[in-house]
Amino acid sequence: MRTISVATESWPIAGSFTIARGTKAEARVVVVKIIEMGKTGRGECVPYPRYEETVSGVIGSIGDQTQSIEKGMDRHALRQAMPTGAARNAIDCALIDLEAKSTGRSASDILEVPVPGPVLTAYTISLDTPDMMAAATARAASRPLLKIKLGGDGDVKRIAAVRAAAPRSRLIVDANESWSPDNFTTLIEACAVAGVELIEQPLPADQDEMLLGLPHTVPLCADESVHGLASLRAISGKYDAINVKLDKTGGLTEAVLMISQARQRGLAVMVGCMVATSLSMAPAMYIAGLADYVDLDGPLLLAQDRSPGLEFDGSSIQPPGPDLWG
Repeated sequence: MRTISVATESWPIAGSFTIARGTKAEARVVVVKIIEMGKTGRGECVPYPRYEETVSGVIGSIGDQTQSIEKGMDRHALRQAMPTGAARNAIDCALIDLEAKSTGRSASDILEVPVPGPVLTAYTISLDTPDMMAAATARAASRPLLKIKLGGDGDVKRIAAVRAAAPRSRLIVDANESWSPDNFTTLIEACAVAGVELIEQPLPADQDEMLLGLPHTVPLCADESVHGLASLRAISGKYDAINVKLDKTGGLTEAVLMISQARQRGLAVMVGCMVATSLSMAPAMYIAGLADYVDLDGPLLLAQDRSPGLEFDGSSIQPPGPDLWG
């Protein structure tokens, strides 16, 4: 007999987390547990308002699948039954975790991906004034890779301030759709001068067409513009990389397929995350080794992570143990 349960949790953020769309002080997550023959598989997701997701809506979507899951639905049938998004991600990860714990096989074996090893994650600097961002960057300047949140107006000064505060760190930036066609060229040139390696989602997703064939001196990475496999075709010729987040792809099952297709299309890959606990990050560690950039710093931004959690040594993340996931 298989049973499923759903719970919501709130995890305070250390300070606050600010991007172009606003500030939040806590990570609200939905946790799915699937229990069968004394074994429990878990998955965590973060409903995201940008994609018209709410906690109650995600719980409702999970509930709609309860009967099928309890009757034995597997992750491949799940992928056909639900759209991409947070709800499917939590179920997909719980099913993989359950299979691993029930069979004694590793998640890497189940997914047919390499065994995860330690990876280097980016560390995020929240959007703020140039002076405040410079101060935050200085405190993180020993970290080898920083991800800088930008917001449009004032970004030239922000980029310069951050670079001055961390002259040796590698930089990637995330505009979260805050740039416009009017300031795009100026801001991308400022990024090039600062040695930025990658720019995430400069324009709103519905303005992607202007990127088609547009020369740019820094590679562009699609985030809000790309979700699952079906969205890859639409970004062709506009972006050089994609950010694969499990809450967008609807789980690891789709994410593995998506990375394979992205490579065939010549795209670089980032494995990213929402702000969440180690239970959200652990499944993503199984595809982190397939990526060019890893941004799984969610637990580092929390006031406290769940236990057991992932082990961080500075910006290096150790692979998860089976007591956490997989």
